Amino acid sequence: MEKERVRIADIAEELALSTATVSNVIHGKTKKVSCETVKRVQELIEKRGYIPSMAGILLAQNNSRIIGVVVKDHEKYADHVLEDGFVGASLNALSGEMDKAGYFMMVKVTSKWDEIVRFASMWNMEGLVLMGFCDQDYKRLRESMHIPFVVYDGYFQPTEGICNLTIDHYDGGYQVGKYLKDMGHKRGLCISDNFSCMDLERMKGCAAAMGEGAVDFMQIPVEKRERMIFYGEKEREIKGHTAVFAVSDFYAVEFIHYLQERGIRVPEEISVAGFDDSTLCHYCFPSLTTVRQDPQERAQRAITILKNLKEGKQESMTVKLPVFLVKRKSVKKR
Repeated sequence: MEKERVRIADIAEELALSTATVSNVIHGKTKKVSCETVKRVQELIEKRGYIPSMAGILLAQNNSRIIGVVVKDHEKYADHVLEDGFVGASLNALSGEMDKAGYFMMVKVTSKWDEIVRFASMWNMEGLVLMGFCDQDYKRLRESMHIPFVVYDGYFQPTEGICNLTIDHYDGGYQVGKYLKDMGHKRGLCISDNFSCMDLERMKGCAAAMGEGAVDFMQIPVEKRERMIFYGEKEREIKGHTAVFAVSDFYAVEFIHYLQERGIRVPEEISVAGFDDSTLCHYCFPSLTTVRQDPQERAQRAITILKNLKEGKQESMTVKLPVFLVKRKSVKKR
């Protein structure tokens, strides 16, 4: 038979103390408790095998050591947002860096900004890392919360208490365009599900490097089934280009698979490049040429920035990290 869980009230009753006194000892608030009482409580806790609620201890402290990471559940992920290469790599890096710094990470996926407020308040969080939300969401959150937060690739005016931790999207696209041009490609195609924010910066960089009139832009559907139909309808137009730059590795690898299923050889007929350098790049054939953003460096900076924001030491509200082209087998010299 399972042993009944020991409660704070049981400890208090046995020692003839108030539950508040026992709770204060358990939660480390012992300034107003005598050393003798602290010793008695600790000895009985050990003897009776009392297991404290970690959540209760953290919530009772002024410093909870909890940082929330909230990812927007965009329709393009089709309820698999945490499986996305960029998101997964970011969470993995953040988890490791928070553990080193003595923080606890809590992850939430939502499309509603007001759920973030409840999430942060419920767990007495010290800070937040947000991914995928829009300008209007950040404004609302800043008005509703006073804890510091870091945004991955946000697009908003510099705001106190919010640091936009981004990468050089334009330069990443430029590096791709320059490489394609150096490899002899004269007609390039950029594909994305939108023509705004970071995707637009990446495409503009590619177009600038390849030269005026050398790059076309194609907006693809968000939903996968519609995207496959779209590629079929646009195949003749697609084949009028020798190289395709997809704004993410996910779209690049998927596009390679589409071409191969249609008997179009990569990179012999069409070269393909992506962006992110996710694990997908190594498991497709041919391996994907892409732009690397370092999730480890970004995670390290995110934790440092959150600390600085809390202490009022963060000077810049926008921090931009460099990116680097990784050349693999999916691009061929013409």
